[in-house]
Amino acid sequence: MGEALTEVLSFLLFIMGICLVLAIIGLAAITQSIRKLQVPRDADFFTTMHYVPLSLMILLDMLDFALDIFAAPISWIVLDRMGLPNLRNKAAVEALIPFTGPIPTFTIAWFLARFLDVGGTPGSRHVERSSRYLPEEPYHSRRDLRQRRPPTRIIDMDDR
Repeated sequence: MGEALTEVLSFLLFIMGICLVLAIIGLAAITQSIRKLQVPRDADFFTTMHYVPLSLMILLDMLDFALDIFAAPISWIVLDRMGLPNLRNKAAVEALIPFTGPIPTFTIAWFLARFLDVGGTPGSRHVERSSRYLPEEPYHSRRDLRQRRPPTRIIDMDDR
């Protein structure tokens, strides 16, 4: 009995290791293409699912399977660097829930969004603007937003 359990656990660890390596390589490979997506800043979770490819969802599920609760900070950082804050919080919460690793929740959510038409679709504006001062551009880091701001104009009191 003990030998069979050891064999099963070693096989499971081997599969988890393969999933971890594939997830890290895959996420590194698709980071640039994901950054180029034009996801609205105020898009909700299911609307964002219409913009992202299935491969990203599969890789996030593989990462969650391999690391379970330890995938939360990694998925947070990866999705933040990709410019997807709409998925970042949900990925961290999903990774923190123990024993959901074997369930491909993001892949299921991607199919729900696509086939049941949950959320807005790309090109449609089902999402209301939360503020009229938010740019229409997709989310980028604060450093990128600072670089794109126009220079401030200083008005001198002598100028009229």
